[in-house]
Amino acid sequence: MKNVDRWLLPDGVEEILPAQAQGVEQLRRQLLDLYRCWGYELVIPPLLEFTESLFSGVGHDLELLTLKVTDQLSGRTMGLRADMTPQAARMDAHSFMRNGVNRLCYADHVLHATPKTPLAIRTPLQVGVELFGEAGLEADIEVISLLLESLIAVDVQTITLDLGHVGIYSALTDSLNISESQESELFALLQTKDQSEIQQWIKTNIDSEEAGEWLLALTTLSGDISVLDKAQQALSDAPAEAQAAIDELTAIANVVAARYPNVNFYFDLSELRGYHYHTGTVFAAYAEGYGDAIANGGRYDHIGEAFGRSRPATGFGLNLTSVMRLAEVSLSVETLGIYAPASEDPQQWLAIQALRQSGERVVSGLSSAEDNLNELHCDRQLAWVDGAYQVQPLTTKV
Repeated sequence: MKNVDRWLLPDGVEEILPAQAQGVEQLRRQLLDLYRCWGYELVIPPLLEFTESLFSGVGHDLELLTLKVTDQLSGRTMGLRADMTPQAARMDAHSFMRNGVNRLCYADHVLHATPKTPLAIRTPLQVGVELFGEAGLEADIEVISLLLESLIAVDVQTITLDLGHVGIYSALTDSLNISESQESELFALLQTKDQSEIQQWIKTNIDSEEAGEWLLALTTLSGDISVLDKAQQALSDAPAEAQAAIDELTAIANVVAARYPNVNFYFDLSELRGYHYHTGTVFAAYAEGYGDAIANGGRYDHIGEAFGRSRPATGFGLNLTSVMRLAEVSLSVETLGIYAPASEDPQQWLAIQALRQSGERVVSGLSSAEDNLNELHCDRQLAWVDGAYQVQPLTTKV
């Protein structure tokens, strides 16, 4: 290994330098203040937990994303969190024990063992909300509305909301009487939307012609809100649970679309992201100019069961690192400062402290260093004028 290579970061791991860091912090603070206004309380989950807790009720997908380490005190396996939703569910089940609705929010880094997509980094800053204790559609509508408010608040332009409902697919597969391995094959094929491959699978695995038509129809049900009417017709003979899921999605979409007429809506009833732990409505947000989803969410009513306290739940996680690249925020240092030349004068110290307490940014010079004032981002100086220290315009020589 070359000496210079020792300082290179691992693939997919990024550092955030001052200008970008200030932009990220500005967005983080703005969003957390927004969530507080909606009644969500801030929590800070631990960076790592025992894997039994991190993986409870969330399926195999999250386990593959989690970087694991051995606890030298107990010898047990721990994981560096790849998602904070399971942690929030554990906290709701054991740390609060509230009987009513519990609204939580968070903002911190997560770590992925491998990038989730080719464009993704492995250390995104995740901001999100979780709402526990309400099974009604009002909770789904609130969480989706808050996601859109989040993106609007940070000036993300041209938002597209992708909506689906895993209950439709679940109702259809539950009626097929197929094995777990067959269901896994079908799940993978539906994600490719390859009609010929799906038809071949149906011919090989499904006896019911009607059920085969349902599955083929599912692959075509994507587009604008008119897709929901088409779904009602195409799946009119499907199990009642599928019809109920379409009705739920329609009700949610109508309310949210009325609230946010400038948001683009897209529906894909065979899109099953998070299927292994989501139980109802699922959604993702996209922005023009960025290929990956910048936020994902949905209903996950069964995770709490793994912690001994089943609670209905819905929420979303937003990738703040991606949002920072899209939002119209200044990436330069926001507040220019005042330069105070190196001095041992106690009166200068008192003047500096008074300025800092008033909110000014004051950078003290050091006697052993030659300061570059451009690098220090100072546009004024503290100078002794008429028997007192005063803030003056910056001159070329201090």
